[in-house]
Amino acid sequence: MKEKDVETKITLLESQLKEKLAILDNKIRNLEDIEEIEKLQRAYGYYLEPAMIDEFEDLFADDPDVALNFLGKRIFKGKDGARRFLEAIGAGQPNPEFLHIAMQLSGIVNVDPNGQTAKGRWYGWGAAAVPEDKGVSQSFFVAVYEVEYIKENGKWKIKILTLSMDYHIHNPKDSFVKQERIAALDPNYVRPRSEFGVPDNFNTEYPSGYILPFHFKHPVTGKETSESKRNAALGLG
Repeated sequence: MKEKDVETKITLLESQLKEKLAILDNKIRNLEDIEEIEKLQRAYGYYLEPAMIDEFEDLFADDPDVALNFLGKRIFKGKDGARRFLEAIGAGQPNPEFLHIAMQLSGIVNVDPNGQTAKGRWYGWGAAAVPEDKGVSQSFFVAVYEVEYIKENGKWKIKILTLSMDYHIHNPKDSFVKQERIAALDPNYVRPRSEFGVPDNFNTEYPSGYILPFHFKHPVTGKETSESKRNAALGLG
């Protein structure tokens, strides 16, 4: 083989190696981003449980579009909305009777090509005990989160968290709250509507059948999923 041919082959191999290294570098960076986001979301649940307000608020970005959107109920805007959310559910002051376990389960995280934004979907399962004037309001629940993340100064943070409640059972027969401390749910209680223009009859809780829209396409077919058609058929589109 001529010297010129050898040099050409070496140049080609170097180019191919650089390309492969760049691909591997992107994959590693993507995996590291996903790992950081998963840790961030799980911390959300752990800080929520004992109402660690300062730590909870610091999980959220400084972006002006930050929001906690509880579909059909209420929306808390801005980074300080995280603090106002905990205070709104009676977690402003330490209280041994306050409990809010929200397990962050079955997470799927997709980082955008820009490496600066991402989306995730999670199940939330747990229980809550919230002290009130007449006792303790208790419940068990299952919810679905769709979350938008943003990287600020090299750190992943929550930008928009949207929660759809699948079911929310108040005052089950058997409970971790002592019988004499169980508070009856006010029969006149009406959930406030969010600022997203949700109709008065909109309800995500069982048996509504509502499916919170997926941020990702089918992982095998690459096609859009059919939740919008199902929701529309139920009058919830």
